Amino acid sequence: MARCEVCGNDYGMSFEVHAQGAVHVFDCFSCAIHRMAPICEHCRCRIIGQGVEVDGHWYCGAHCSRAEGRVGIVDKV
Repeated sequence: MARCEVCGNDYGMSFEVHAQGAVHVFDCFSCAIHRMAPICEHCRCRIIGQGVEVDGHWYCGAHCSRAEGRVGIVDKV
């Protein structure tokens, strides 16, 4: 068993995420999202979907990027 780095739960079905040269251990996807998902720089929500990156800044979508004065970003539907 391995201990989740977010909640500390020692769980038999924990899993590892390997990202950017580091290894993270979680007991559920919720904890993994809490630790690893980027945060929208406008509305502060966790970006679980695709999101958009503009000049090194992360937003959950085009609406938030435009609210921060970024131009040329369009959501695809």
